[in-house]
Amino acid sequence: MPEWLNILLRSAGLFAATLILVRLLGKRLTSRLTFFDLVTGIAIGVIVAAISLNLVGNLVHGLIALAVWTALPALIYVLSIKYKTVRDIVQGSETVLINHGKVLEDKMMEARYTPEDLLSQLRRKNVFNFADVEFAVLEPAGDLSVLLKKDKQPLTPKTAGLNVGLESVPQTVMMDGIMMDEPLTALGLNRNWLHTELEKVGVAPENVFIAQVDSIGQLYLDLFDDVVRVPKPKAKELLYSTLKKCQADCELYALGTKNPPAKEMYSQSAAILTETISELEPLLIR
Repeated sequence: MPEWLNILLRSAGLFAATLILVRLLGKRLTSRLTFFDLVTGIAIGVIVAAISLNLVGNLVHGLIALAVWTALPALIYVLSIKYKTVRDIVQGSETVLINHGKVLEDKMMEARYTPEDLLSQLRRKNVFNFADVEFAVLEPAGDLSVLLKKDKQPLTPKTAGLNVGLESVPQTVMMDGIMMDEPLTALGLNRNWLHTELEKVGVAPENVFIAQVDSIGQLYLDLFDDVVRVPKPKAKELLYSTLKKCQADCELYALGTKNPPAKEMYSQSAAILTETISELEPLLIR
Protein backbone atom coordinates (compact mmCIF):
# COMPACT_ATOMS: atom_id res chain seq x y z
CA MET A 1 0.00 0.00 0.00
CA PRO A 2 1.41 3.45 -0.91
CA GLU A 3 2.52 5.55 2.05
CA TRP A 4 0.18 8.44 1.17
CA LEU A 5 -2.79 6.07 1.12
CA ASN A 6 -1.76 4.61 4.46
CA ILE A 7 -1.59 8.10 6.00
CA LEU A 8 -4.94 8.99 4.44
CA LEU A 9 -6.68 5.94 5.87
CA ARG A 10 -5.03 6.35 9.28
CA SER A 11 -6.00 10.02 9.45
CA ALA A 12 -9.62 9.34 8.43
CA GLY A 13 -9.97 6.55 10.97
CA LEU A 14 -8.32 8.57 13.74
CA PHE A 15 -10.50 11.55 12.93
CA ALA A 16 -13.62 9.50 13.55
CA ALA A 17 -12.13 7.86 16.65
CA THR A 18 -10.99 11.20 18.11
CA LEU A 19 -14.41 12.71 17.51
CA ILE A 20 -16.00 9.88 19.49
CA LEU A 21 -13.41 10.06 22.27
CA VAL A 22 -13.72 13.83 22.65
CA ARG A 23 -17.49 13.50 22.89
CA LEU A 24 -16.94 10.98 25.70
CA LEU A 25 -14.98 13.65 27.59
CA GLY A 26 -18.08 15.84 27.56
CA LYS A 27 -18.56 19.52 26.79
CA ARG A 28 -16.23 20.68 29.54
CA LEU A 29 -13.09 20.37 27.40
CA THR A 30 -14.52 22.77 24.81
CA SER A 31 -15.76 25.37 27.32
CA ARG A 32 -13.58 27.19 29.86
CA LEU A 33 -10.20 25.45 29.83
CA THR A 34 -8.21 24.88 32.99
CA PHE A 35 -4.51 24.09 32.74
CA PHE A 36 -5.32 20.39 33.09
CA ASP A 37 -7.85 20.61 30.24
CA LEU A 38 -5.27 22.38 28.07
CA VAL A 39 -2.61 19.72 28.70
CA THR A 40 -5.13 16.95 28.00
CA GLY A 41 -6.19 18.50 24.69
CA ILE A 42 -2.59 19.03 23.57
CA ALA A 43 -1.58 15.49 24.51
CA ILE A 44 -4.51 13.96 22.59
CA GLY A 45 -3.71 16.13 19.56
CA VAL A 46 -0.02 15.18 19.58
CA ILE A 47 -0.79 11.46 19.88
CA VAL A 48 -3.33 11.59 17.05
CA ALA A 49 -0.88 13.48 14.80
CA ALA A 50 1.93 11.03 15.57
CA ILE A 51 -0.24 8.00 14.76
CA SER A 52 -1.60 9.64 11.57
CA LEU A 53 1.91 10.32 10.23
CA ASN A 54 3.08 6.83 11.21
CA LEU A 55 5.64 8.26 13.66
CA VAL A 56 4.65 5.60 16.18
CA GLY A 57 6.32 2.30 15.39
CA ASN A 58 3.54 0.16 16.79
CA LEU A 59 -0.02 1.22 15.99
CA VAL A 60 -1.41 -0.67 18.98
CA HIS A 61 0.88 1.21 21.36
CA GLY A 62 -0.30 4.52 19.93
CA LEU A 63 -3.95 3.56 20.31
CA ILE A 64 -3.30 2.46 23.91
CA ALA A 65 -1.75 5.86 24.68
CA LEU A 66 -4.72 7.60 23.07
CA ALA A 67 -7.16 5.49 25.09
CA VAL A 68 -5.28 6.24 28.33
CA TRP A 69 -5.25 10.01 27.71
CA THR A 70 -8.99 9.85 27.04
CA ALA A 71 -10.12 7.46 29.78
CA LEU A 72 -8.11 8.95 32.66
CA PRO A 73 -9.29 12.57 32.15
CA ALA A 74 -12.88 11.31 31.79
CA LEU A 75 -12.49 9.40 35.07
CA ILE A 76 -10.99 12.43 36.79
CA TYR A 77 -13.89 14.62 35.56
CA VAL A 78 -16.36 12.15 37.08
CA LEU A 79 -14.47 12.06 40.38
CA SER A 80 -14.19 15.85 40.46
CA ILE A 81 -17.97 16.12 40.26
CA LYS A 82 -18.35 13.96 43.38
CA TYR A 83 -15.35 15.06 45.46
CA LYS A 84 -14.22 18.62 46.12
CA THR A 85 -10.70 17.45 47.01
CA VAL A 86 -10.26 16.10 43.49
CA ARG A 87 -11.63 19.35 42.05
CA ASP A 88 -9.15 21.39 44.04
CA ILE A 89 -6.24 19.21 42.90
CA VAL A 90 -7.18 19.12 39.22
CA GLN A 91 -8.82 22.50 38.67
CA GLY A 92 -7.44 24.56 41.51
CA SER A 93 -9.50 26.79 43.81
CA GLU A 94 -10.65 30.39 43.70
CA THR A 95 -8.30 33.12 44.88
CA VAL A 96 -9.53 36.41 46.35
CA LEU A 97 -7.34 39.19 44.92
CA ILE A 98 -9.28 42.23 46.20
CA ASN A 99 -11.22 42.36 49.47
CA HIS A 100 -13.20 45.49 50.44
CA GLY A 101 -11.20 47.60 47.97
CA LYS A 102 -7.81 46.37 49.27
CA VAL A 103 -5.49 44.48 46.93
CA LEU A 104 -4.12 41.35 48.63
CA GLU A 105 -0.45 41.23 47.63
CA ASP A 106 0.18 37.79 49.12
CA LYS A 107 -2.71 36.31 47.12
CA MET A 108 -1.41 38.08 44.01
CA MET A 109 1.97 36.43 44.52
CA GLU A 110 0.33 33.06 45.12
CA ALA A 111 -1.62 33.34 41.85
CA ARG A 112 1.45 34.63 39.94
CA TYR A 113 -0.54 37.76 39.13
CA THR A 114 1.19 41.08 38.44
CA PRO A 115 -0.45 44.46 39.09
CA GLU A 116 -0.62 44.98 35.32
CA ASP A 117 -2.52 41.68 34.95
CA LEU A 118 -5.00 42.70 37.65
CA LEU A 119 -5.62 46.17 36.21
CA SER A 120 -5.98 44.75 32.70
CA GLN A 121 -8.60 42.23 33.85
CA LEU A 122 -10.46 44.95 35.75
CA ARG A 123 -10.56 47.16 32.64
CA ARG A 124 -12.11 44.27 30.72
CA LYS A 125 -14.91 44.41 33.28
CA ASN A 126 -15.23 48.19 32.70
CA VAL A 127 -13.65 48.90 36.09
CA PHE A 128 -10.89 51.51 35.98
CA ASN A 129 -10.41 52.09 39.72
CA PHE A 130 -9.56 49.14 41.94
CA ALA A 131 -10.90 51.06 44.95
CA ASP A 132 -14.41 50.72 43.50
CA VAL A 133 -14.21 46.93 43.86
CA GLU A 134 -15.73 45.18 46.87
CA PHE A 135 -14.46 41.72 45.91
CA ALA A 136 -12.42 40.38 43.00
CA VAL A 137 -12.01 36.61 42.72
CA LEU A 138 -9.69 34.80 40.33
CA GLU A 139 -11.55 31.72 39.10
CA PRO A 140 -9.81 28.37 38.43
CA ALA A 141 -10.25 28.87 34.67
CA GLY A 142 -8.39 32.21 34.84
CA ASP A 143 -11.39 34.58 34.69
CA LEU A 144 -11.65 37.45 37.14
CA SER A 145 -15.07 37.85 38.80
CA VAL A 146 -15.69 41.36 40.10
CA LEU A 147 -18.29 42.69 42.56
CA LEU A 148 -18.46 46.47 42.73
CA LYS A 149 -19.23 48.39 45.89
CA LYS A 150 -22.90 49.19 46.45
CA ASP A 151 -22.59 52.85 45.51
CA LYS A 152 -20.67 51.99 42.34
CA GLN A 153 -23.01 49.33 40.97
CA PRO A 154 -25.13 50.16 37.89
CA LEU A 155 -28.69 51.27 38.51
CA THR A 156 -31.28 48.53 37.99
CA PRO A 157 -35.09 48.63 38.03
CA LYS A 158 -35.02 46.83 41.40
CA THR A 159 -32.73 49.37 43.06
CA ALA A 160 -34.85 52.17 41.57
CA GLY A 161 -38.01 50.60 43.01
CA LEU A 162 -39.57 49.96 39.59
CA ASN A 163 -41.68 46.97 38.64
CA VAL A 164 -40.91 45.44 35.26
CA GLY A 165 -42.79 42.75 33.39
CA LEU A 166 -41.44 39.32 32.63
CA GLU A 167 -40.59 38.57 29.02
CA SER A 168 -40.07 35.30 27.20
CA VAL A 169 -37.52 34.66 24.49
CA PRO A 170 -38.53 36.17 21.11
CA GLN A 171 -39.43 33.60 18.47
CA THR A 172 -37.83 33.73 15.02
CA VAL A 173 -40.75 33.38 12.59
CA MET A 174 -38.94 34.15 9.32
CA MET A 175 -35.43 33.60 8.03
CA ASP A 176 -34.09 34.26 4.54
CA GLY A 177 -37.60 35.09 3.35
CA ILE A 178 -39.03 31.73 4.49
CA MET A 179 -41.86 31.60 7.01
CA MET A 180 -41.43 29.16 9.90
CA ASP A 181 -44.65 27.49 11.01
CA GLU A 182 -43.47 25.93 14.28
CA PRO A 183 -42.52 29.22 16.05
CA LEU A 184 -45.72 30.83 14.76
CA THR A 185 -47.79 27.98 16.18
CA ALA A 186 -45.98 28.23 19.52
CA LEU A 187 -47.08 31.87 19.71
CA GLY A 188 -50.66 31.04 18.72
CA LEU A 189 -50.21 32.78 15.34
CA ASN A 190 -50.30 31.73 11.71
CA ARG A 191 -49.10 32.78 8.26
CA ASN A 192 -52.16 34.92 7.63
CA TRP A 193 -51.29 37.07 10.67
CA LEU A 194 -47.70 37.38 9.46
CA HIS A 195 -48.81 38.39 5.95
CA THR A 196 -51.12 41.03 7.46
CA GLU A 197 -48.34 42.49 9.61
CA LEU A 198 -45.96 42.62 6.65
CA GLU A 199 -48.59 44.40 4.56
CA LYS A 200 -49.00 47.02 7.30
CA VAL A 201 -45.35 48.07 6.93
CA GLY A 202 -45.28 47.54 3.15
CA VAL A 203 -42.69 44.74 3.11
CA ALA A 204 -42.78 41.71 0.81
CA PRO A 205 -41.95 38.36 2.48
CA GLU A 206 -39.07 37.68 0.10
CA ASN A 207 -37.35 40.89 1.27
CA VAL A 208 -37.23 39.79 4.93
CA PHE A 209 -33.89 38.53 6.20
CA ILE A 210 -34.94 37.85 9.82
CA ALA A 211 -38.30 38.37 11.53
CA GLN A 212 -38.94 37.90 15.25
CA VAL A 213 -42.03 38.20 17.43
CA ASP A 214 -41.73 39.06 21.12
CA SER A 215 -43.93 37.83 23.97
CA ILE A 216 -46.35 40.75 23.48
CA GLY A 217 -46.87 39.93 19.81
CA GLN A 218 -44.83 42.75 18.27
CA LEU A 219 -43.06 41.98 14.99
CA TYR A 220 -39.45 43.05 14.47
CA LEU A 221 -37.96 42.93 10.98
CA ASP A 222 -34.51 43.02 9.41
CA LEU A 223 -34.47 43.31 5.63
CA PHE A 224 -31.95 42.24 3.03
CA ASP A 225 -31.70 45.87 1.93
CA ASP A 226 -30.24 47.69 4.94
CA VAL A 227 -30.98 51.06 3.34
CA VAL A 228 -34.73 50.54 3.75
CA ARG A 229 -35.98 51.68 7.15
CA VAL A 230 -38.64 49.57 8.85
CA PRO A 231 -40.90 51.46 11.29
CA LYS A 232 -40.49 50.46 14.92
CA PRO A 233 -43.45 48.52 16.37
CA LYS A 234 -45.83 50.77 18.31
CA ALA A 235 -48.39 48.28 19.61
CA LYS A 236 -47.43 48.77 23.27
CA GLU A 237 -47.37 52.54 23.03
CA LEU A 238 -50.70 52.64 21.20
CA LEU A 239 -52.37 50.35 23.74
CA TYR A 240 -51.04 52.38 26.66
CA SER A 241 -52.17 55.69 25.16
CA THR A 242 -55.60 54.22 24.32
CA LEU A 243 -56.13 53.00 27.88
CA LYS A 244 -55.05 56.37 29.29
CA LYS A 245 -57.45 58.15 26.93
CA CYS A 246 -60.33 55.87 27.95
CA GLN A 247 -59.56 56.51 31.62
CA ALA A 248 -59.50 60.28 31.08
CA ASP A 249 -62.77 60.15 29.10
CA CYS A 250 -64.50 58.20 31.88
CA GLU A 251 -63.35 60.72 34.47
CA LEU A 252 -64.49 63.58 32.22
CA TYR A 253 -67.92 62.01 31.67
CA ALA A 254 -68.26 61.39 35.44
CA LEU A 255 -67.61 65.09 36.12
CA GLY A 256 -69.83 66.31 33.28
CA THR A 257 -72.97 64.25 33.81
CA LYS A 258 -75.73 65.20 36.24
CA ASN A 259 -77.25 61.72 36.26
CA PRO A 260 -76.19 60.01 39.56
CA PRO A 261 -76.27 56.40 38.17
CA ALA A 262 -74.25 57.48 35.12
CA LYS A 263 -71.78 59.39 37.32
CA GLU A 264 -71.28 56.30 39.48
CA MET A 265 -70.85 54.05 36.44
CA TYR A 266 -68.23 56.34 34.84
CA SER A 267 -66.41 56.73 38.16
CA GLN A 268 -66.24 52.95 38.64
CA SER A 269 -65.05 52.48 35.05
CA ALA A 270 -62.32 55.09 35.57
CA ALA A 271 -61.20 53.33 38.76
CA ILE A 272 -61.10 49.95 37.00
CA LEU A 273 -59.07 51.43 34.12
CA THR A 274 -56.68 53.08 36.60
CA GLU A 275 -56.05 49.73 38.28
CA THR A 276 -55.65 47.97 34.93
CA ILE A 277 -53.15 50.55 33.67
CA SER A 278 -51.19 50.25 36.90
CA GLU A 279 -50.91 46.46 36.46
CA LEU A 280 -50.02 46.65 32.75
CA GLU A 281 -47.62 49.57 33.00
CA PRO A 282 -44.52 47.38 33.60
CA LEU A 283 -45.32 45.48 30.40
CA LEU A 284 -46.25 48.44 28.23
CA ILE A 285 -43.52 50.89 29.29
CA ARG A 286 -39.88 49.86 29.26
